[in-house]
Amino acid sequence: MTLAFDVGAGLGEGALWDWRHDRLLSVDIRAGRVLVSDPSDGTTRSIEVGQPVSAALLRGEDELLLAVRDGFATLELDSGKFEPLVAVESGNSANRMNDAACDARGRCFAGTMAFDATPGAGTLYRLDPDLSVHTLLSPLTISHGIGWSPGGGLMYHVDTGPGVIDVHDYDEDTGAISNRRRLVDSEPGWGVPDGLTMDAEGGIWVAFWGGGAVRRFGADGEVTETIEVPATNVTKPAFGGSELDQLYVTTAELETGHAKHEVDQGGAIFVFEPGVRGTPAQAFAG
Repeated sequence: MTLAFDVGAGLGEGALWDWRHDRLLSVDIRAGRVLVSDPSDGTTRSIEVGQPVSAALLRGEDELLLAVRDGFATLELDSGKFEPLVAVESGNSANRMNDAACDARGRCFAGTMAFDATPGAGTLYRLDPDLSVHTLLSPLTISHGIGWSPGGGLMYHVDTGPGVIDVHDYDEDTGAISNRRRLVDSEPGWGVPDGLTMDAEGGIWVAFWGGGAVRRFGADGEVTETIEVPATNVTKPAFGGSELDQLYVTTAELETGHAKHEVDQGGAIFVFEPGVRGTPAQAFAG
């Protein structure tokens, strides 16, 4: 595990490889920053969007679909132009959007949570390409990592509050989920599950907040690998590189607010070679 980008994110999240331009996307949620990191020269461009931003997904040739405090928005990377797209929970100022991902048909799945992590305040939504919004799961506490099995028949979803990973049957034609059941209950000492990504073999790579690690689970929910990260609060893994054979990991600073030090490098982005490859991130089709 090596340092990839020292981006100084207070609440770094949302690692995602932009295969259109061979660069890594991430966000600094509370600071309202979208981060565009270039492995070719080690630089990071920071784009402020004026409100908390929790995820940046691909859209079009050079745009992003963002999950922000007020719902969904778009960002033009060249100009930095930010535009609201669809409001979500507009009457609830206590909540914000959280993690998001797109399925193989270009639908966006994104959840909400309370700013103070009130139990049961969150919901998982689906944004279709026609910009209609559909409620899928409620109540949740901190809706987090979302991913699909290689064949598309299963969807995985994290609720960080109770520290669980659930699996659902998934209908790729309609975007419907069903038959929710528990896959993983966090064990003592693990921390709690946060963001996730899938590898091409069906392995589920999950960041553990408060646990300083990324764990790989098989489809049966058993741990197959544990990778230690030099930060306590690990938030999101994402496969990247031209061969999708590197795993980038976003982290957050310690909640105490203490400055980063040699023991805990929270707020930086790390990378390692996991020995398996990922699959390309899907773009929003709307």
